[in-house]
Amino acid sequence: MFEFKNFDYLTDEEIDLIIENRAPADDEKGYVPTYKYIITLHNSKDCIGKIDIRIGNNENSYYGGNIGYEIYEDYRGNGYPSKACAIIKQVATSHGMNKLIITCNPNNYPSRRTCEKAGLSLKEIVDLPSYNEMYQKGERQKCIFECNLK
Repeated sequence: MFEFKNFDYLTDEEIDLIIENRAPADDEKGYVPTYKYIITLHNSKDCIGKIDIRIGNNENSYYGGNIGYEIYEDYRGNGYPSKACAIIKQVATSHGMNKLIITCNPNNYPSRRTCEKAGLSLKEIVDLPSYNEMYQKGERQKCIFECNLK
């Protein structure tokens, strides 16, 4: 049985990840357990973005990725998403994960660069199945980036 661990605060002393909530698995929807964080500049309370990590692998995490992130517009261009990805990898390894997937839309070139800076490699570009939630919201393809944690 899955148990969340104490990863309430993570830092590289440039940015901090502060736990916002933990979402348990939802087998009916195909969701894996998720840690959700806000990102702040180190020792600041100002939120500059968000990042989450989904623990485990299934079809949803393949198309949606294990890590999702957003940096607010005023803070973009500083490499914060790749730094946050590097910090959050320790959560995945503590849960015994041996690989991570991050996905993005093929035309999202800043996110593609972020994945590469975070040490992931483009595995493939896939068509989303029509039953997938992202497809139903209008998305059609995803770039699948992957890295091994071992």
